[in-house]
Amino acid sequence: MSARTRAGVLGWPVAHSRSPAMHEAAYAAAGLAGWHYQHLPVPPELLAETVPALPGAGFAGANVTIPHKEAALALATDATDAARAIGAANTLTFADGRIEADNTDAPGFLAALDADPAGLRATVLGAGGSARAVVWALRGAGADVEVWNRTPERGERLAAELGARAVAEVAGGDLLVSCVPAGGDLPPGEWATVVDLAYGDEETPLARQARLGGARTVDGLEVLVRQGALSFERWTGVEAPLDAMRAATRG
Repeated sequence: MSARTRAGVLGWPVAHSRSPAMHEAAYAAAGLAGWHYQHLPVPPELLAETVPALPGAGFAGANVTIPHKEAALALATDATDAARAIGAANTLTFADGRIEADNTDAPGFLAALDADPAGLRATVLGAGGSARAVVWALRGAGADVEVWNRTPERGERLAAELGARAVAEVAGGDLLVSCVPAGGDLPPGEWATVVDLAYGDEETPLARQARLGGARTVDGLEVLVRQGALSFERWTGVEAPLDAMRAATRG
């Protein structure tokens, strides 16, 4: 095992993230004594100097959340094909003087979805780093993907880069994935499955409306667990204890 046994989550703000509780529970369940995971609140203007300093402070890696996912990719010395194709990174690994960028949001989302999206008409709300990962994952899995964003130009750019379609209005479909902050309402139309990446102590308003309307729902905590499990395994080389991670996020 690497001498580096620290990890954390970079964001601004980041105090709301349940990643520390989730990873600490995973370390305990896996018997990884000495490993620790923490919040890393870093404003955008300090990210470029903070990330290269983390390995020297004993960090094996770091997760990345809003608003740093695209900037984190730009800071990496190496990147997986997925991270490059998505244009965003949520997992950084420090090894042999390198900063390796990966994106576990995409496979984590598909694992949480737990259904084959091939052939489905999917709508993604948002155009940030998480939305990029979801669109890329769905397109790769064979879904027909449309993107709606409050700022149309940004949505159009994402759609053009990742092979989706930008839309001005949303009107129901097979799958809706919200990659915007909690608090929004469910868009009009009938939805078979709804995924809300936002999470909190209670069900989000969007997820509640979807469930009451008869849709199958997947909450952001399951997506958090699935992407976090992949980061955990990358850094530790140990199989992630999913049940312990789930319990920690919902405790």
